[in-house]
Amino acid sequence: MNHSSVVERHRALMKEFEQMINTADEALAERLIAPDASFRTPASPNLLYGARGYLSVVKWMRSGFSDAQWKLEQMAAQDDLVAVYWTLTGTHDGAFLGIPPTGRRISCSVMNFYTFNSAGQIISDVAAEGMIGILRGIGVL
Repeated sequence: MNHSSVVERHRALMKEFEQMINTADEALAERLIAPDASFRTPASPNLLYGARGYLSVVKWMRSGFSDAQWKLEQMAAQDDLVAVYWTLTGTHDGAFLGIPPTGRRISCSVMNFYTFNSAGQIISDVAAEGMIGILRGIGVL
């Protein structure tokens, strides 16, 4: 498969992934995420696995931001690796990280790196944490 075809395949898969995280569609998650895929997230001190693990992160976000939505802004792909720049928006209408709801709207940038297997399923997702990594490092999170 040439580079252009790989990029278009990944773009189509990531648009489906965007739909999956914005709707928490379990069937779509099962199709897009390999069962043995592992993820690290602030939502859990342990690794999470597969579609169920990934959807637990979506549900965790929605517990604090019931209207959370991710928008794919930019994407770059090479071989089995895809980098995606997301915009996350939502309203802080539930407790999040122990912080009571403020009713404030959020909009933030998120960067993730996804690795795909030959079947076109995500096998890993690494988030570029930025400030959250600093806050975790100093013990605030």
